[in-house]
Amino acid sequence: MSTRDLLAEAHSYAAAYLEDVVHRHVGSTVDRKTLIDRLGGPLPEVPSDPHVVLANIVRHVDPGIVASIGPRYFGFVTGGAVPVTVAADWLASTWDQNGAMYVMSPALAVLEDIVAGWVLEMLHLPAAASVGFVTGAHMANFTCLAAARHEVLRRVGWNVEEHGLQRAPRVTIVAGDHAHVSVIGALRMLGFGAHEVVRVPVDDQGRVQLEAFERTIAGMDGPLIVCAQAGNVGSGGSDPIAGMVVAAHQRGGWVHVDGAFGLWAAAVPELAEQVAGIDTADSWTTDAHKWLNVPYDSGLAIVAHPAPHRAAMGLQASYLIRGADEERVGMDWAPESSRRARAIPLYALFRTLGRAGIQGMIRQTVTLARRMARRLTSEPGVHVLNDVVLNQVLVRFDGDSVRTSDHVTVDVIARVQAEGTCWAGGASWFGQQVMRISISNWSTTEEDIDRSVAAILDCFRTALRS
Repeated sequence: MSTRDLLAEAHSYAAAYLEDVVHRHVGSTVDRKTLIDRLGGPLPEVPSDPHVVLANIVRHVDPGIVASIGPRYFGFVTGGAVPVTVAADWLASTWDQNGAMYVMSPALAVLEDIVAGWVLEMLHLPAAASVGFVTGAHMANFTCLAAARHEVLRRVGWNVEEHGLQRAPRVTIVAGDHAHVSVIGALRMLGFGAHEVVRVPVDDQGRVQLEAFERTIAGMDGPLIVCAQAGNVGSGGSDPIAGMVVAAHQRGGWVHVDGAFGLWAAAVPELAEQVAGIDTADSWTTDAHKWLNVPYDSGLAIVAHPAPHRAAMGLQASYLIRGADEERVGMDWAPESSRRARAIPLYALFRTLGRAGIQGMIRQTVTLARRMARRLTSEPGVHVLNDVVLNQVLVRFDGDSVRTSDHVTVDVIARVQAEGTCWAGGASWFGQQVMRISISNWSTTEEDIDRSVAAILDCFRTALRS
């Protein structure tokens, strides 16, 4: 079979999936054992017909695919994929370029510089900031916090890249009680223990209490890194970033903003006030596979100060050919020497939608989240616990005389996932079980919201009767 035939066959399978995704049961319809039985077996000893291999992959994988690109998947902050970005991603795989150095792919290096500039302009961040294209927010947090670690230690005369952490001056890390787990994971990888992070109390929306933050850092000495949040993964609320930056900078600290999805509020005029002052921070994390709706994996590590960013990430070897200063060396800005062409789908998105189209996509999901909240709370016994400021909705269902609200809420979540009209996950919010609904998909419509609300409320009524 020719390469063209194989690609045509893959295109047929992909197109059929995309055409059907709106009608699919949103969750998986098969258990783990069945998937193993169908897909596993002994290591193949001899070649197989690639036509048969593709057909079997589609046949046996399909029941275990979650329709997370579909319009009624609300389980995590997961975007769909705007069609042009899927097409561009296919080209990225076909060209198979390594983004490590200009000499390895001049076109990709230039595309990364162009996209980086557009991202900074759209988010109103400093034009001179450096941008690394990484897998997602976890590695973006790692990258930015590595730059922060370098800089705060450099200021006290310590080169952490040369001399390590074991004898370094102690660095204090301060974060809110609701800091995202990826921030903590990044800090762990950088040698800072999770239990050493100084936590600051938050309000009922998960936002750092500014006065408590100011009191916390007032008596601190030595190198300081502050982790703020734009877009709480539960409520969507953002920390008082402007005030945190002022207080931290007075102490000589570095402020990093984890904004996996919430950072994009800065791009929409009526939402930007929620992240006021964000441009004054020192580094920022965000994802493109969330609110920008490009395929996985696509994260951005942005640092206001390129020198510590390059110092933390850059590598040197005789065979690593560096050209003129204006030629981008991608691995100076990311923790990967080998990296696929993540900028190509992003470039296609910006070219296709432009500023207005991207703003409209973000704006629409916020409008739909508010519609979801209104429709759900029209039912007695259903409560939305957060202020719906972005695309997040936290829902709690009243219990009956026999079961608590926690038990009923967990029951409703399980029923919704099994029923399949939509998919929403669970979480704990200040000690209470909640359904967490995240609306991030470009293709979600009012009809999708209304269908989903009807299914959720039906599951709630059934749970009360059972």
